[in-house]
Amino acid sequence: MDNKKRGLLFKFALIFTFFTLLAVVLGGLATYYSQMESYRRQCETNIRQIGEYLERLILQDSENFAIYQKYYMEHFAEVDIPYDFDNYRKAQAEYEKLFAMRHPGRTFGVDIAFDAMDPEVQKAWFIYYHEYWLLTFEEARAAFHIPYTYYLVPKEDIFYMVYMIDGERTAKKDSNGKILYLGDEYLDPLEKYPVQWEAWFTGKKLDKSQVWDNEWGHTYAYYTPLIINGKKLGLIGTEIEVKTVNEGILSNTLKQIAGVSTIVILCVLAMLWFINRHYISKIVRLGENLKTYAEEKDASIAGAIENDATGRDELSALSMQAAAMILELENYMKSLVETTKKLGEAQEQADAMNELANRDALTGIRNKNAYDKEVRRVEGEIKSDGNKKFGIAMVDLNFLKKINDTYGHEQGNIAIKKLCRMVCVIFAHSPVFRIGGDEFVVVLENNDYKNVDDLLAQFNGQLNDMANDAALEPWERISAAIGVAFYDPATDSSVATVFKRADKAMYLRKKEMKAARNE
Repeated sequence: MDNKKRGLLFKFALIFTFFTLLAVVLGGLATYYSQMESYRRQCETNIRQIGEYLERLILQDSENFAIYQKYYMEHFAEVDIPYDFDNYRKAQAEYEKLFAMRHPGRTFGVDIAFDAMDPEVQKAWFIYYHEYWLLTFEEARAAFHIPYTYYLVPKEDIFYMVYMIDGERTAKKDSNGKILYLGDEYLDPLEKYPVQWEAWFTGKKLDKSQVWDNEWGHTYAYYTPLIINGKKLGLIGTEIEVKTVNEGILSNTLKQIAGVSTIVILCVLAMLWFINRHYISKIVRLGENLKTYAEEKDASIAGAIENDATGRDELSALSMQAAAMILELENYMKSLVETTKKLGEAQEQADAMNELANRDALTGIRNKNAYDKEVRRVEGEIKSDGNKKFGIAMVDLNFLKKINDTYGHEQGNIAIKKLCRMVCVIFAHSPVFRIGGDEFVVVLENNDYKNVDDLLAQFNGQLNDMANDAALEPWERISAAIGVAFYDPATDSSVATVFKRADKAMYLRKKEMKAARNE
């Protein structure tokens, strides 16, 4: 018996030590990731609030800001602004002096409009106004302890962004660091900047951030659309760096794990001594009784286990539970069968929910999530078959904003659904996806791939027939642009490159139809 006790005690010591350390480590990791997730959410909340703060400042002077942006985009190359200014008052005084000389007795915005002012006065006003807003963005950056604030303006060429207000100043080349560089422009492709472009296209404040991992560190970027008088002007960008905080949280978590582990090990040793003194003998008898049951499958052993369950401690309760388990094993098996059935029903419900998640609520066709899955399927086939034949057709409804503004969003939805039905009927042998408010994608395969020219002619013909059908309501005489591109294994590395060419072809078609997105 003594050997059994010592053996059991040693095993308990190993088990308690192992699982205690495991629990401490997992608990520490859970704490770390919980703190990281909490901090990430707080970071996103902070940068969103900072973006909304800058938005409120701009909207308080919305008319002048719209004039300022228009002048910037048209004349930034003609203006020299000192790189190292730290106060806009001097530029403001120069503007006011020049305005008083050129337009005596006038008041800007009251009896003289910006466009009517002398060009030199306009430039002086712009310099003062740009210095004011650049300092405002820099002060917000310093006040809220974030690394970057900026204001982006999308260009007509899609996916190009101009950093109109850049919280990280850059000097103009060949100026010896004396002149501020304006009009900093970057190509921001959709697949690399999805959150940024979603915020712009939807004009909404999203519940997510763009994650960056670049020369500025590991950051979250939030974009606040700026809308003045119902028109989208740009995006207010705010970023926050989290790498340093992550390292601090990790260091604190490791220290916590080490401290807690030491304390717990000491407690476990004391607990093992107590268990050895008060409970090991009962555990040994319980083990022997359970072994007898395992060998003989005699349920009467439950009575012996119950007789040994003296006292009111947890071990006695465990013995009673073991006896009850033996007596109710058959009921448990029945319950297990019923549970298995319910799990099957739950799986069916989960499958149905998954199907709904891939469906567009307005049109009933597959949505952007389903399209992403389709892209992964096609790219998998490309890897296995480099000569796969497929194409992408991009379809975009024209004048949707005009329909919504003129007749209402319900009529706009009717136009979207009508275009959807037409695309689905014409491209009946290809999957159709709604990936945006007025954008559809068709993955051309099989017969649709072979007969695409006839299908395009049919598509444009039906649009022409509807345009000339006086019996239709204005929003039913839909107009749409379509662009097609085909996969070329010699030049295309992915579905995305085919998508880009189809998207470009669609926008060229929109321009031909005088229905570009800036309509």
